[in-house]
This record gives sequence, structure tokens and C-alpha cells, in this order.
Amino acid sequence: MDIRYCANQRDVKRYTTEELRDEFLISNLYVPDKVVAVYSHVDRMVTLGCMPVEETVSIEKGIDCWKNFGTDYFLERREIGIFNIGGDGVITADGVEYRLGYKDCLYITKGTREVFFKSCEKERPAKFYMVSAPAHTAYETKLLTIKDAVKRQLGDEASSNRRVLNQFIHPDVLKTCQLSMGMTALEPGSVWNSMPCHTHERRMEIYMYFEVPENQVVMHFMGEPAQTRHLVMKNEEAVISPSWSIHCGAGTSNYTFIWAMGGENQAFDDMDNLRADELK
Repeated sequence: MDIRYCANQRDVKRYTTEELRDEFLISNLYVPDKVVAVYSHVDRMVTLGCMPVEETVSIEKGIDCWKNFGTDYFLERREIGIFNIGGDGVITADGVEYRLGYKDCLYITKGTREVFFKSCEKERPAKFYMVSAPAHTAYETKLLTIKDAVKRQLGDEASSNRRVLNQFIHPDVLKTCQLSMGMTALEPGSVWNSMPCHTHERRMEIYMYFEVPENQVVMHFMGEPAQTRHLVMKNEEAVISPSWSIHCGAGTSNYTFIWAMGGENQAFDDMDNLRADELK
């Protein structure tokens, strides 16, 4: 497991491009029959990827739960949200099977002892993208298909940010301890996400960009509002955003991204909004 420690804003503004990428960028999430995991000390969030091809893969494959979490199993004191961005797949949680199609989501509650992943067709393997947060109590494990998501139309063509926000793991949809996750899809001709941008002092956020066409990129902006930086991101890469950092992006094409938040609360209006002309 890759461990990322907290970086403060005073140091980050002096980082080179390589240091920024090493600290905040998460790449190569989907390795055949492996679990790739990155543990961030920012709100102790874990980002994972799994692409089962030949095997049925345990969520704990390659992970020492006692060494990394001080627990006997992965979800002993954690909850997790899982999206499928590949071919059809099956997740088995404590013996119950859940079939996930493209862009479907599964929330698994704290206390679930065994989680396994498999693809329905190895020629079109599933790609399971996951974010896990600490949890204090158990709720209901629930499958949420793309049709079940609460959809909100945002933005406009004039601002190049017309997009559909899909709320999956969200207080208006189901109850969780602290984890919130959703998916935002930009429409053709639109390239900006989360602009005007914001920070939220009491929550961190992770973005994972996908449906980025070949040879296209997303310029992800981060940093303090008066000390902005950027990361050039490719398809199926994720980025860690500490609470003090803005998080927004512009692509060379339209794209989709999955957002995940955890921290002090789940109040979506608890944020500090910024005008574009306030950034430096």
C-alpha cells in the first residue's frame, strides 16, 4: 500500500512538478488481478482500484490490514464506495452477490468481513474504483445503479461547463457515516468542472477522471486560491485534494469524473466559494 502523508500549503507552493505529482496524483489504478491502494493521511481516506481478469480478487489482496489499519479485516472500522467503470462485474460482500454494470455503484457498510471482485467476461474486465473512509457505525450495504442516481443539471454552454451531477452515496440518497460519492459528466463542448471553484475546510476530496479520450488530458487546478498550481491528468487517474486546496479542472475534451469526500460533516453548503477573478 502506498502511504501519502499530509502536505501543508506553505511547503506545497515550493514544489516542483515532480513533487506535486508524487504527493497528490494517483495513477496505474487498474492492474490485472491486483488491488492497488493509496492511503492518504488527509482524513485517512483510502483510494483503491481493482481489475479482475483471470481471478476472483479479495479486497485485501496485497494489503496487511493489521499493519496499515490496526484491524483484523479491511472494513472492520471502515465504509467503502465502489464504482464500476469497466465491463460488467460482480462484487460479493459477506456471501451476497451484487452485479454492477457500467457506472453502477455499491456502498458497503462497516463490519463487512469479506469482499471479492470478479469480471463477468475476462475479455471485457470490470474496473472497480473505490474510496474508503473511517466509520463509527454500520448502515445498509446498497447497490445503486446509474438509473438510481439523483441527477442535477448544472452549468451552461456560455461558460463551457454544462454538466450532469449524479448523486449516489449522498445524504439525500442513503445514510453513511461520512463518505459521500458521486459522478459528474460534462456534455460535449463543455470542459470546465467545479468552476467557479471552492474549498471546504472541514472535508477533503478526491477526483478520479475517466472517459478522457485518447491523446486528450485534463488540467486539474489545485493549491491555495492565491497560490494555484496544476496537474496534467490522463484517463483513469485520480488526485487528492486537501481541505485547503481548490479543486477544479479544464479538459481538452469533455470527460467524466467521480468525486469522493470525507471529513467533519456531510453538509454540502459548508464551503467557501470563490469567484474566478479571485484566483491567482
